[in-house]
Amino acid sequence: MVIAGISETNRDQMTRLLASSGYSVYRCCASAGSLRRALAESEDSILIYLGMIPDCRPEEVAWDYGDRVQILWIAKPDVLENCETPEIFRLALPVSGQAVLGALEMLNQLHRRQMPRRAGADREVVEQAKLILMKQLHLTEPEAHHLLQKQAMDHSIKMAEYAARIVAREQQKNG
Repeated sequence: MVIAGISETNRDQMTRLLASSGYSVYRCCASAGSLRRALAESEDSILIYLGMIPDCRPEEVAWDYGDRVQILWIAKPDVLENCETPEIFRLALPVSGQAVLGALEMLNQLHRRQMPRRAGADREVVEQAKLILMKQLHLTEPEAHHLLQKQAMDHSIKMAEYAARIVAREQQKNG
């Protein structure tokens, strides 16, 4: 997950809410540049957009990264009503933590459905790594995918690259 917003207090509150619910945050961004760098570095992600960031409207992010990013925009109702991009999920302030978590669960499900869009070789290595993790750690497929995604984010590399490392390590061990 990537959190974007000008207010450090709001970013910190969102990070605490997510951490208490088992979500990991890849990066918090306060500027258009840092947001674009974070999205460029991550293979795919969910973006929680808090309010507005100068020079970076959520609609622009959806246009530039729409196939790789699910967006949850949390802002005042008058700000949200100007958004005509149906791919952006919106919650009007004030909003409860439960509403945010419910929206994130829905976006996670959408995100998982869209994951098979990886290129053939990348998809193969990701699937191989998930099978290895499922076998070694007794995980379900979604759990293995989440772990793979989290570890890739923690190491600031693409998921396919991290998956290739897992597969190579397993081949060395067995061969």
